[in-house]
Amino acid sequence: MTKRKAFSAAGAVSVGPYSHAVECGEMVYLSGQTPIDSKTGKLVDGDIGAQAKQCFINLFHVLSAANLTPEHVVKVNVFLTDMSDFTAMNEVYEKQFETPYPARTTIGVAELPLNAKVEIEMIARKE
Repeated sequence: MTKRKAFSAAGAVSVGPYSHAVECGEMVYLSGQTPIDSKTGKLVDGDIGAQAKQCFINLFHVLSAANLTPEHVVKVNVFLTDMSDFTAMNEVYEKQFETPYPARTTIGVAELPLNAKVEIEMIARKE
């Protein structure tokens, strides 16, 4: 059995016993990131736009730690505690990637860690 190859990023925060990302063959699975500012260790203040932007900042730090860029992302899962935030989250989301965009699923959930409004996870493929 091959040991997992995990990546940790200085610009991302873990709030539990998990890796920021794990490589499996040519695929890299990024754990969900909540909008925690790695400098303060606290949830960013602000609306869904500010929180979604911080999630992407954290995720892009993890991509960088795995020597990947947003161009390598093939799938994104977005978890929202309020689906009325979908449009505002989408405005932030579309600025993070170039076309063609990665595949995506957006799911409404009852609650997220630390009372975050959004959590985002990604799957990337190495070249």
